[in-house]
Amino acid sequence: MFPDAVRYVAARRRARSAACAGALLIGCVLTTGTVAAQQATPRTELRVCADPYSLPTSNQEMAGYENKIAALFGEKLGIPVTYTWFPQRIGFIRNTLTNNETEDGSYKCDLVMGVIENFELAATTRPYLRSAWAMVYVKGRGLDFIKSQDDLANLTPEQKAMMRIGVWDRGAATDFVYQNDLMEQAVPFQSMSGDKQESPGKIIERDLVQDKINLTFVWGPIAGYYAKQIEDHEIVVIPMQSRPGLRFDFQITMAVRFPDKAWKDEVNRLIEENQEEINAILADYGVPLLELQLRAPEADDDDD
Repeated sequence: MFPDAVRYVAARRRARSAACAGALLIGCVLTTGTVAAQQATPRTELRVCADPYSLPTSNQEMAGYENKIAALFGEKLGIPVTYTWFPQRIGFIRNTLTNNETEDGSYKCDLVMGVIENFELAATTRPYLRSAWAMVYVKGRGLDFIKSQDDLANLTPEQKAMMRIGVWDRGAATDFVYQNDLMEQAVPFQSMSGDKQESPGKIIERDLVQDKINLTFVWGPIAGYYAKQIEDHEIVVIPMQSRPGLRFDFQITMAVRFPDKAWKDEVNRLIEENQEEINAILADYGVPLLELQLRAPEADDDDD
């Protein structure tokens, strides 16, 4: 899930109180009776909310790393994993995690495998992944001198003239391009197009490899995954360093409904006890990992 969620949450952060006041999401005012009934019933399946077309995170063929982590959790709990599928963009939580428009009033699913830390629309667990946005280009096409974002920021006029930089319509990488006077070299992409199967990974496979652009910025897990998948070209992945006013690194957590504190505690336990196995799954997908920044849990920090 992750890039669209980062951009969406950033855009919605300032509107959180208004959204709850207007009951934009059912999760702002969950019915306590239904939750209590769910908590009293033994869990017989791990019901996951996921995007059907979002590699490397998830897809309906169970080929994403979130699918693998969910399978690991199902194995540890001794229960099968089932899915509710919905594109992870605006309306995802409302149509999955907090959707109880079912015959018996139960929720469609109970766990989102990947959201940004401090996600505003659900209760978040401890982080299990920390990575950063990355610069990506094809080795051997004239850009091998770029080893860091500073090299990109300090191009000579001749070097700048050769650049065709794929940028999204919003985000820190786009701000970086603007601040370093590279907008004339920018080739714009829309972060939420009408095609639910379009993704930054597809941009790497299609536009970057075919030399329509020669450099772009992609969320690290996506960049690392496609760098491994593309065998006929060597894809260079350079994680970006956060600077004052420009944050490129983010931690990823899981999400449950706000009142489900016992379930959140159980998911936290699963993450903590299986972090090494989670890291091995992520490494297998080429995810460039940064050290997790854990904080002490705060009592009732989801009651706001």
